Amino acid sequence: MKSAWRIGKILGIDIKIDSSWLVIFILFTWVLAGQYFPKLFPEGSRALMWGIGALTSILLFASVLAHELMHSVVALSQGERVDSITLFILGGVSQIADEPKKPWQEFTMAGAGPLGSFILAGVFFFAALALQSSSKLLAASASYLAVLNAGLGIFNLLPGFPMDGGRVLRSILWKATGNLKKATRIASLSGQGFAFLLMLLGVLQILRGIFSGLWFIFIGWFLHSAAVRGYDQVVLKEMLQGFKARDLMTTDYATVPPSLAVQDLVDGHILKKKERVFLVMDGHDLQGIVCLEDVKSAPRGDWPSTLVQDIMTPRDKLEAVSPEDDGNQVLTRLTVRNVNQLPVMENGKVEGVICRTDLLRTLQLKTELGG
Repeated sequence: MKSAWRIGKILGIDIKIDSSWLVIFILFTWVLAGQYFPKLFPEGSRALMWGIGALTSILLFASVLAHELMHSVVALSQGERVDSITLFILGGVSQIADEPKKPWQEFTMAGAGPLGSFILAGVFFFAALALQSSSKLLAASASYLAVLNAGLGIFNLLPGFPMDGGRVLRSILWKATGNLKKATRIASLSGQGFAFLLMLLGVLQILRGIFSGLWFIFIGWFLHSAAVRGYDQVVLKEMLQGFKARDLMTTDYATVPPSLAVQDLVDGHILKKKERVFLVMDGHDLQGIVCLEDVKSAPRGDWPSTLVQDIMTPRDKLEAVSPEDDGNQVLTRLTVRNVNQLPVMENGKVEGVICRTDLLRTLQLKTELGG
């Protein structure tokens, strides 16, 4: 099942909806249409309640998208590449190609999102005032959106890394100490503490019979994991300093032709050679990459008649690095693009391949040697 759907493009940025977003959208619409608006307007028809509930939910997630677009616009103005914005069950995330290189860049980028939410809160507040005389139901919807946008802005400013407030805190600490790793460590601990506080609040609510406390526990767990990962990412980047792509790549890579049947790929290569990733080569020319995940996505009954070129990731969609790219650039390409391998190319020719496992082995050796 597809995990995310591309619904459009804004400012060259792909806008996607994660499948988990549908859950929270349906839940919000159901609560608004079945409970919130009927309590305010008991005389309203069922169809009207569902219509205004769906409209309010759509505007709410449009607000979340606007919040993320504010981050992205600032990132673009700073010369960063923004690949996509994805809406999911906990809100939204901007896929920015690289981390900010200076404290002020992170400060402005992180602060732009909450600022956008506060602006929207003001817009909906004045819209609610203007609609009072013509439609009290639409005014109630606008008031609800004003409160939620203000809450979104305030919540994101709390100093819990990697939320916006945590990133603002890190930028200030980074400027004060001149040490990104130390600043991230402190901001990460702040984020973990905030996450534990949310989980504790959730437990206390459950003990009082308020089962919505499960939501606080879930958000707290998510933020704690993100805070730990954020610090680990900085540590990884520090450990990769000094490495080039040519130091991390392997030249002993497996290749297959594009005309090979998928069944033969499985029988004669994946199972026989115990490899998961293969460069698809036509002579000396790279055509693409095929991996175990590509094979699994093809119907098993079609393997004998399906060719590797039908399921591979073609060359024009591949992320590649040059031999002189540093280890941090390699790590960024792997994580931002969410791929498991990168071809290393020079002058249009393949020099080697870097897999996530190559990075892990390098880091493990450096750790064992006291690095």
